[in-house]
Amino acid sequence: MILLKTAEIIEKKSKFYGFLFECNSEEEVLKAVDSLRKEHSKATHVCWAGRVSSPFYERACDDGEPGGTAGRPILSVLQKRNLNNVCAVVVRYFGGVKLGAGGLLRVYSKVAGKLCEKD
Repeated sequence: MILLKTAEIIEKKSKFYGFLFECNSEEEVLKAVDSLRKEHSKATHVCWAGRVSSPFYERACDDGEPGGTAGRPILSVLQKRNLNNVCAVVVRYFGGVKLGAGGLLRVYSKVAGKLCEKD
C-alpha cells in the first residue's frame, strides 16, 4: 500500500483528515485502515471505502456514523471517478457540534472528492 494523497477539512469544529492509498488487495485495504486506526487512536470515527479490480473487491464502512452517511459517500466518489485499486480513509475528530445526516454526507463526499482531484 502506498499513500497517494491527503486532504483536510474543518467543518463546525470537527476535523476530517482524508488519506488515499494505492491498494492491490483486500488485505492491503484492511492494512491501510488498521494503520490509520492505530495512528489516530483518539479519533471519533475512521470511515473508509476500498475498491480493488482483481479479484473484484468493493467495501465501505461508516465506523459508527449514522448508516450510509460516511463510507457509502466515499465509495460513491471512487465509483464515479472510476478509481480502482485504491482505499480512501477519512478520520474524524468530533468537535462538539452535530452535523446531521445531510451534513455528514456532504463533508465525507467533499473530503473524498479532494482526495480524488488531479493535481
